[in-house]
Formats: sequence, C-alpha cells, structure tokens
Amino acid sequence: MKTELFFQNIINGLSLGSLYALIAVGYTMVYGILRLINFAHGDIFMLGAYFIFYFTAVLKLNVFISIVMGIVGCGIVGVMIDRIAYRPLRNAPRVSSLITAIGVSFFIESFGTVVFSGIPKSYREVYPLFFEKILFIGKIRVNMVSVITLVSVCIIFFSVWLLVYKTRFGIAMRAVSTDISTVSLMGINVDRIIGTTFFIGSALACIGAFLWASRYPQINPYMGFTPGIKAFTAAVLGGIGSVTGAAVGGLLLGLIEVLIVGFFPWISGFKDAFAFLILILILSFKPAGLFGRKEIVKV
Repeated sequence: MKTELFFQNIINGLSLGSLYALIAVGYTMVYGILRLINFAHGDIFMLGAYFIFYFTAVLKLNVFISIVMGIVGCGIVGVMIDRIAYRPLRNAPRVSSLITAIGVSFFIESFGTVVFSGIPKSYREVYPLFFEKILFIGKIRVNMVSVITLVSVCIIFFSVWLLVYKTRFGIAMRAVSTDISTVSLMGINVDRIIGTTFFIGSALACIGAFLWASRYPQINPYMGFTPGIKAFTAAVLGGIGSVTGAAVGGLLLGLIEVLIVGFFPWISGFKDAFAFLILILILSFKPAGLFGRKEIVKV
C-alpha cells in the first residue's frame, strides 16, 4: 500500500512540477538576457487563462484555435511590456527595472479585476472532456490531464532547448546575455532578440496557464501569484538563467511539495510555505542554484 502511495505521489509531483518548470522557463529566459526578474510573468500567465476562456466559452471557438490565439495574445502582451516598461530602462540601475516589474504586475492584476471581474470562473467548459478521464496502472490512478501535461511539457522543453542551443537565434540570445553592448556593436538587433524572447516566454506562460486551469479548473485575476512565486523559486533552485536548471528545479519543487503533503498530511496547510523555505535555503547556501554559474558583481 505504501509503495502504491509513493508512486501515486511521484506521478502527481511530476505533473505539478512540470507546470512549475514550464512557467520557470519564461522567468529564466528573460533573466538570462536582461538579468531582470520579470514579476509580471505570473500575471501574463493569468491573462493567458482568461484569453483562452473567452475565446472558447464566449466566442465559441475550437479549444485548440483558442489556445493558439491565446499564445499569440500573451506573446504580444509580453512584447508590449518590454517595449513600454523595460526598454526605456535598459541603461538604468537594475533596481529601477525591478520596481517597474513589480508595478507592471500590480497594474495587470488590477486591470484583470476591472475587466474580468474578481468573481472566479469555472474552466470546465473550456478544456476537452477527455482531460477528466482516469487511467489505471495497477491500483495507481492517473488523470489524463497529468499525462497530457507531462507529454506536452517534455515536447516544449525539447523544442526550447533546441532553439536556445542549436539555432542561430539561440546563439544570438546567448551572446546578448553575455554582453549586450558588444553584441549591439556587431550588428545584432538587440531589441528584436529581447522582444522575441519576451514573446516566447509569454507564450510558454499561456500554455502553462491552460494546463494549470485544466488541472485546477477555476480562474481569477490573482491566480498567477502563487504559481509565479513557485516558478521563480524553481528557477532559483535550478539556477536562474539556465533552461535545464528551470526544468530540473520545477520538477524537484513539485515532487518535494507533493511528497511532503502525501506522507505528512497534518502539515498540508503549510504546503505553500515550503516553496519559500526552499528559496531561503537556496539563496543562503547555494545562490547560483544547481546549474547556475557564479558571477562577479561589479560595484
């Protein structure tokens, strides 16, 4: 019985962790280039869930068409945030960009509350019914949405890895992350590279939002806060700036959270606190994360 419970929790942890990892990749891609923590990323995640909801439930579009339109919509929002809020501060002190990121986050949350209302909406009429199917592996129950999440995230991570490490655009991204000033002198359009990175990161947030809302079928304007904080923790755990680190950090965080709750149910009310505890420990003992690289900070 304990063995079945263990494997049940492993599957649940991998499913949850893959969602954290998917959101964390968006964080780490932007940070890798700009050294900027885009705190608005969790709110783009929220917008993605609402975009797909309205395209499907209100406009009655096919869910897959809605997902594509939501991805494009979130990508455009990400590019606009970079152009309006971050680009004018490229040469400003980093604290200015950090404060701006927090302000953008608050603005999107307030905007979402006014436009979408603060009343939670059910997502059950959005995702296909087969997402609720239950598969049995022996006595272990596996939700179809968990299988779809794991497969989707694996495909997306492989695609992102190929983009970053095996394409000319990926080489340009890594060059910009090393030295923006020098790269701009070599004829590379830095703003286009950064804008495209924001588009990709925001698109990943939208996909993550659909999978998250399919797993927890209720959305509200503040739904991006907790997943965003945990994804940020996963990025720090793996080594923020590393795509591989974001993936590993997300999976580890999901596994730790589910296994602790599964085997110690009396502390399940504090499960969200473990993310913050892990963040504190990582920053205290290994600030660069598992796959991060140490940097010399110039004062």
